[in-house]
Amino acid sequence: MTDEAGPWLVVGLGNPGREYAGNRHNVGFMVTDLLAGRVGARFGRHKRVVAEAAEGRLGFGGPKLVLVKPLTYMNLSGGPVVGLAQFHKIPPARVIAVHDELDIPYGQVRVKCGGGEGGHNGLRSMSKSLGTKDYVRVRFGIGRPPGRQDPADYVLSDFSSVERKELEFLVDRAADVVESVVTRGVEPTQNLYHGG
Repeated sequence: MTDEAGPWLVVGLGNPGREYAGNRHNVGFMVTDLLAGRVGARFGRHKRVVAEAAEGRLGFGGPKLVLVKPLTYMNLSGGPVVGLAQFHKIPPARVIAVHDELDIPYGQVRVKCGGGEGGHNGLRSMSKSLGTKDYVRVRFGIGRPPGRQDPADYVLSDFSSVERKELEFLVDRAADVVESVVTRGVEPTQNLYHGG
C-alpha cells in the first residue's frame, strides 16, 4: 500500500522529563516510542518546533509516519503539533493523537475521529491549535482513579505494579491500532479492535 495522499502525523501526548516517564498521562509517548522502533526511526529534537520527531515507513514502500512527542507539557501540545502538520503539509484528517483516557477501563484501546476532549488538556490544546476536532484519537484506557483520588493526581502517577504486568502488551496493541488506522482506516479498525 502506498501513501499517495501523503504522510500521517502520529502524536504521542505526554509530559517531557524523566519524572513523568512512567505516568499514566505519558502512555502516548510510550506508544510512539514503540512505533519508532517498528519503523526503524530514532527520535531527535526538531529544528523548528518544540518537540522530538522521528520519521519512517510502515513496511517497504508503505505509508510514511511522522512521529512526534511535544516537549511543551501537555496543556501546550497543540503548538508543536500544528507546527509539524504545517511543515509536512499534513491535514488534520491524517493526524492521530495517542492519549490516556479516564473514561475507558484499563486494558482497552479505542479509536474514534472527532468528538469532545473529555477534559484532556492535550486534546484541548490540539483542537484549539488545529482549528478543528476532526482528527483521529487512539484512546488508551487507564480507568477512573480509585476512591476519592483527584483525577489530576491519578493521571500524573505511575501505573500500578498490577497494571505494569500487562502494560507492554497493551502498548503493543495500541501501536497495532495506530498502524491499522493508517493502513485500513478508522471504521475497519473499530470493527477489528472494539470487540474486547
